[in-house]
Amino acid sequence: MSKKSVVVMPDTQKILKNMGEQIKMARLRRNLSTELVAERAGISRATLWAVEKGTPTVAIGTYAAVLHALGGMDKDLELVAKDDEFGRRIQDMNLITPKRAKRK
Repeated sequence: MSKKSVVVMPDTQKILKNMGEQIKMARLRRNLSTELVAERAGISRATLWAVEKGTPTVAIGTYAAVLHALGGMDKDLELVAKDDEFGRRIQDMNLITPKRAKRK
């Protein structure tokens, strides 16, 4: 069986690219080498470079491992979809039940 390719929307590609740049800057600010971060994350340097480029084919677990290797930055992943206003509005709309007239 062949693998299905994932279609990543342009806005999402920009977000991933920005996230990769931020991860790279975090590594550089900490004065950590690519070799050290890759070793701590359990990945190759090539994969770390892909993360720092924001490559969409890299597994999210790899991004999390790199963030953890940078000093526990993976905790920020808990903020993803934390405040889902749109989803809550949909949920609230589904909770409204029609009211019947009372019997006499």
